[in-house]
Order: sequence, then C-alpha cells, then structure tokens
Amino acid sequence: MAKITAAEVNKLRQATGAGMMDCKNALVEAEGDFDKAIDVLRKKGQKVAAKRADRENTEGAAIAKVNADSTAGVAIVLGCETDFVGKNENFIALANQLADKAINFDTKEEFLASDFGGMTVAEKLVEQTGVIGEKLDITAFEKLEAPYVGSYVHINKIAALVGLTSKNEEVGKDVAMQIASMGASTLSYKDFDPSFVAAETEARIAVIEKDNEELGRLGKTLKNVPQFISMSQLSPEVLASAEEAAKAELKAEGKPEKIWDKILPGKMERFVSDNTTLDQEQCLLDQNFIKDEKVNVATYVSSAQDGLAVTSFKRVTLG
Repeated sequence: MAKITAAEVNKLRQATGAGMMDCKNALVEAEGDFDKAIDVLRKKGQKVAAKRADRENTEGAAIAKVNADSTAGVAIVLGCETDFVGKNENFIALANQLADKAINFDTKEEFLASDFGGMTVAEKLVEQTGVIGEKLDITAFEKLEAPYVGSYVHINKIAALVGLTSKNEEVGKDVAMQIASMGASTLSYKDFDPSFVAAETEARIAVIEKDNEELGRLGKTLKNVPQFISMSQLSPEVLASAEEAAKAELKAEGKPEKIWDKILPGKMERFVSDNTTLDQEQCLLDQNFIKDEKVNVATYVSSAQDGLAVTSFKRVTLG
C-alpha cells in the first residue's frame, strides 16, 4: 500500500473541497495517484447524487454579478437542501465562484457544460454533492444586458438585476432593491395578457364580495368593490365616464362649478389608484417606490435623470 502523506491529503482537499478523511481514503484507494483519487471522489459524488436525486433543494445562496463595464449581469441560485449548508462560508464562496463564471454565458445549459477546473460545472456540482452530502444544483439562472446594469442581493436569499438606459449607480441600486423587496412580475401593465387581467378581476371581486358578506353580518363597513384592477382596462371611455360621475357627485354635494377644476384632478387620481391594484402589486414601474411612497418607480427613475428609464429586470430567489 502506498504511503500517503499529509501534504498529499491537503493538496487533494484544496483541489476538491472534500474532507480530510475522504481525501485520505480516496488516495489510499487510488494507491497515491492524485488524478485517480479525484476520480474516486467524483464517483462517490455521483453515487450520492443518484441517491438524493429526488430531494428538494429549496435552500442555498442567491448571487448577482455584473461585468466590469456594467453592461451585463447574471443572477443565479446555487441550491442545497438545508439552511445549515446554505449559510456555510465555503458553500457561499463556491456560489460566488460559479456566478463569476456564469456571467460569461447566456443560458443555464451553456453554463453547466462549461469548464470548471478541468471538469464541467455540472460535474463540479455532482462532486460537491458527494463532498457535502446534499443535493446541489443551479436552481435559477437569469442573464440581463443593458446600457447599464445594477444589482442587489438580499442576505443571499434574493438577487435582483435591473437594466437602465444609461449609467446611474444610485438609481440602479435603488430599483434593484425595489425588485428584490417587492417582487414585481412584469415591467408594465402593457405586458399583461387581457385574458389574465379579466380572470384576475373576476377572482378579486369574488373574494371582496365574500368578505363583504361576513362584514355585513357583523355590521361592519363594507370593502369597496372595484370595477377594474389595471390601467389596461381604463380606456378613454371609462375615464370619461368616471369624470362625469365625479362631476355629478360634486354637483350633488353643492360644490360651486367654478372650483371643480381644482377638485377633479384629485378625484380622478383616486379613481385610477383604486382601480389599478394589480398594476401596483405586480408591475415594477407602477409600484410605490419603497424609499418614497408618494411616487411610483417610473416617476422616481425619470425624475432622477433626464431620459433615464428602466429597460428590463430579473429576480431570483431560493425555493
């Protein structure tokens, strides 16, 4: 049997991240051959990966990286099975190494097939599955390119990227933080499919009407039942009808017609706000800005710099 030195064990450990005893046993099995020992550890990883293939890896680390000139970014999640592993320094370091490489690829498939220290990224994940004893996988991969890309990572749980029409570091960070915090699903109400909006409107009205039945039974104030939930539904005809209704209300209240022009804008603003709740929840540009809820994200961005606008965004999260 070949004599295995502590230096050889440490060299293998540095190369693979495996534990000291695993490295020693691999070297013994390989009779001191370094490359064969790596293969032994890799095969062990394959066996562990096969046994844990059906495990859920809902924990891990979300990482965002932006290239040197801030024109491209990537957000990935290196998934694992437990929070304990997800918070491990070596695991987070591996996630960052993978993200540094991922920024050079447009798809998850290309990334997984790329070289990582003499093996593919996919093979590295299998190897580390054997080392750590938990199923590892890239559970999310998003790439974004724009004239300027900003990023934000929330305690390695959520990673966000935002594309802007020109460089503005402060706005890039603020809007990426907004994306991470508020979880928009689309950029604008213009992206919604009409059938989705119609179905969502019907579902929301049904929920409110059911709530109102209980509130009525208890003698409490009923919730307002909205006619609409998105700006995509507020046609010029709908807005004109709402304005006429507001004028009729002012007339019924005995308000002098000469002051209507001062009151109507506020009433119409309230009408739009009450009837665009879907946009405010799911559309990034229509959400209230987290640092100043008096304005929405679109207004914040455009007021920060002439001509500045959001082009796209990406968000990844654990689970």
